[in-house]
Amino acid sequence: MKIPRDIGGEELTRLLKRYGYEVTRQTGSHMRLTTTFGGEHHITIPRHKPLIVGTLNSILKDIAEHLGMDKEVLIQELFE
Repeated sequence: MKIPRDIGGEELTRLLKRYGYEVTRQTGSHMRLTTTFGGEHHITIPRHKPLIVGTLNSILKDIAEHLGMDKEVLIQELFE
């Protein structure tokens, strides 16, 4: 499955709640999300609409690494 081209930071934040990610702080147009699922992990997501594909790819790669899953599986679970 391809990475969606029209997803924004707010929507991605909402989708990541299923993995325990919560907004812990916001500075300007960037949100910091934290999860304790599988150990503590922090990720920064811009509140842009849409997110640049490379930025979204990097965020998803980092989350998949932390969760110990393949990035393609994570994309399917989030966007289907």
